[in-house]
Amino acid sequence: MSTPNPSEPFQNFITRFETRLRGLFSTSYTEKTALTPGMPPGFIEAVLDTRPLSVFIPSSFGGRSQTEEKDQKVSETLAMLETASYHSLPLSLTLGINGALFLQPLSRYGDPEVQKSVFSRFMTEPVLGGLMITEPLFGSEALQMQTRFSRGEGGFRIQGTKHWGGLTGQADFWLLTARGETPRGDLERSISFFVWERSFGGITVEERYNNLGLSMIPYGRNLIDTVIPEPNRLHSPGSGLVMLLDLLHRSRLQFPGMALGFLRRLLDEAIEHTRNRHVGGRSLLHYDQVQERLAELQAFHTTASALCLHSSEVAAVSRDCSADGIAANAVKTVVTDMMHQGAQSLLQLFGATGYRRDHIAGQALVDSRPFQIFEGSNDILYHQITDAVLKSAAKSGEHQLGSFLKTFPLTAAAAPIVGQALNFTPSPGMDQRKRVALGRALGRIVCLNQVLLLGDRGYRPDLIDNAGVILKEEIMTLLAVYAGKTRTTVVEEYHQGSNWLDYL
Repeated sequence: MSTPNPSEPFQNFITRFETRLRGLFSTSYTEKTALTPGMPPGFIEAVLDTRPLSVFIPSSFGGRSQTEEKDQKVSETLAMLETASYHSLPLSLTLGINGALFLQPLSRYGDPEVQKSVFSRFMTEPVLGGLMITEPLFGSEALQMQTRFSRGEGGFRIQGTKHWGGLTGQADFWLLTARGETPRGDLERSISFFVWERSFGGITVEERYNNLGLSMIPYGRNLIDTVIPEPNRLHSPGSGLVMLLDLLHRSRLQFPGMALGFLRRLLDEAIEHTRNRHVGGRSLLHYDQVQERLAELQAFHTTASALCLHSSEVAAVSRDCSADGIAANAVKTVVTDMMHQGAQSLLQLFGATGYRRDHIAGQALVDSRPFQIFEGSNDILYHQITDAVLKSAAKSGEHQLGSFLKTFPLTAAAAPIVGQALNFTPSPGMDQRKRVALGRALGRIVCLNQVLLLGDRGYRPDLIDNAGVILKEEIMTLLAVYAGKTRTTVVEEYHQGSNWLDYL
């Protein structure tokens, strides 16, 4: 690998990284290559040679951070992810997994000697790290995980099964999660984190999954029976749950970096295609429905830009993000919905031409979909947003939603724009489906707030205005959906009497 230069100006660093990616994605990894699972030989080594992961490593260990203590410049991590995702969403996710789910937690909670050893390897070798939380029977219910650890000779013995950890079989390091065994043989409620490296052994890939999208990244099921040295356990002043929330919230806050480059690529592809494709004697660009799709896609790009600005100011490793549930969940859910909705629009604009796995439109569709599922299913997170907002409102003594949102820091600028549609008091006993519907609207109000704040910084007014109009339109629609929700339920034994041929 090339010699690290932490003092290199960031613009030079990112230009060098972008140049390398442009070359690789025109030669080593093309749309045809993407049909084959995994990465071509030498591909990830060529990417890592430009040291993109140095933005996640503190300067005291040779990384790019120029700030004090263990911090990194979040703006640099987001810009690196944005650059990568313009060329490849799976590559950006690969780098994001390494940074947000391994290097940053290690930077915040790791033993100094373990940090030194691991960071040194990341700065000098083409190594990768990931996180294992999810289990076959415990996905969203991660706190009930059955992977266990016990203290013994040589450290902690960890036993269990994990799956859907990105970079299965490829990562050189893992952040493993487990619950401690009690003297009674059951498991503690708290979760602990351990740094595993390949030399420890004890992780067997039992099955490799044939994932629908993100084919560059290997996923599968892992059987774990390994011993981790005692210094490799992460330590937090708070509980393991607080550590988990801090890790997940910081990671979710960095999703806009991956989203922004991806959305910019979709927008560029859409504009170029609709300019050049002629139907009925004029380009697609001149059709009103096409303009609506393009304007929406551009609004998504502007929103992701605003969220990057917000995250760059709140997601520092030196800051505890465990209490940032509303912001983190709103950022993650809305920006990932926008990613998939944008991919749907691009495919609609390309038509049959784009309905192929080796076309940017088809690939974008299957690659963006899992972002709405992993690190918290969006339906669950929208529910949590509603619960958290209503809890904050009750604590403040203001139960009328509009009045509360006008005083709440994450929504104060946006609430007056939405106006009277927020003048209602949600029922504490509302059904889950209504909580999810309201959460969708609340998440977009949080994002509209960030768009308005970006405008206050001097961002292009025409882009801010368009994004504001489209976000408000979405919010009003979602509030109407929330208000109109009725409690329909499935008829489980529906087969008898439901064959239309019987009624001829």
